[in-house]
Amino acid sequence: MTTNQIYESIEPTRPWQASVKDRFITAMIFVVSVLASGIIVGFTGLSGKLGLFFTFVFIFISLTAGREYRRFGNALAKDTLVNTVVAVGAFITLIPIASILFTVISKGIKGLYPGLFTHDMSLNAPSDPLNVGGLGHAIVGTILLVSIALVISVPVGILTALYLTEIKGNLSRPIKFLVQAMSGVLSIVAGLFIFSAILMPITKDNSSLLGSLALAILMIPTVARTAEEVLNLIPNDLREAGIALGGTQWRTVAMIVVPAAKSGLITAVILGIARIAGETAPILLLAGGGDKFNYNPVSGPMGSLPYYIWRSFGAGSDEAIARAWTGLLVLLVLVFVLFAIARFLGNRKVGK
Repeated sequence: MTTNQIYESIEPTRPWQASVKDRFITAMIFVVSVLASGIIVGFTGLSGKLGLFFTFVFIFISLTAGREYRRFGNALAKDTLVNTVVAVGAFITLIPIASILFTVISKGIKGLYPGLFTHDMSLNAPSDPLNVGGLGHAIVGTILLVSIALVISVPVGILTALYLTEIKGNLSRPIKFLVQAMSGVLSIVAGLFIFSAILMPITKDNSSLLGSLALAILMIPTVARTAEEVLNLIPNDLREAGIALGGTQWRTVAMIVVPAAKSGLITAVILGIARIAGETAPILLLAGGGDKFNYNPVSGPMGSLPYYIWRSFGAGSDEAIARAWTGLLVLLVLVFVLFAIARFLGNRKVGK
């Protein structure tokens, strides 16, 4: 047998992977921790799920770190301790998210029926049976409100970020201060501004356009700040290479910097949508919150999913509350679909 054949016959090892014995011991530590925490909670003043959980975490971390200390010494014991604490912290972070998703799905699925997305509430009240009426008007209104706000805020936000990162003119500092200040503006303040500046003196009527203007005020600082951070991550070497090839600053930014930051800029838009998708106060004040289909953004009250949810919860009956949870489920799915589409577009290669 040649040397090459000997090398090929040797199966590569992975010493960093846990063996069957290690996994068995870890499983036993888990079982012992569960039993010990149950006994401690049962015979002490600790009670409830929270006490049981933290007792289990403390015992599990202690036993795991103690085992590694006996096997490999103090250094690996500290490393195992930190890794376990980080893993537990990540698990604790996921608990509220999983709880929200489970609650919304379990309660919202009860109100689903075939006509939910094709009917409105113009002839029905929130307390009516769940097999009549629908939230089609709310979905249409939400899409119109968010779309108009996107058309207004995305160009302004991205151009602001480009000015702060690429132009860096004399107005950079006051503009940056203004963007940071606008990030803390309450939604009702933005709604009152549009109400006093446009609705009362000019239009004197509710419309989705006015609601979108208020939402755009809330969205612009989110898009601008996120886009600024993304553009700052682009290496200066790309800018210098574009200028060295004879391109102007504008062509370098438009053809090199922006395409390189495309995925991050789309993420900025996603964060902006997440900022305004659930806003209710400006919609109540400016869009009016209608209960029927309205495709005209400049005339008449416009319904939305936040308004539908708010009105259904306010009704108080079992049917109305079920409608509210269904509206929450639809809003959650709608945001998820928009997020998935944006990520798909952001991951596509430049030029396709």
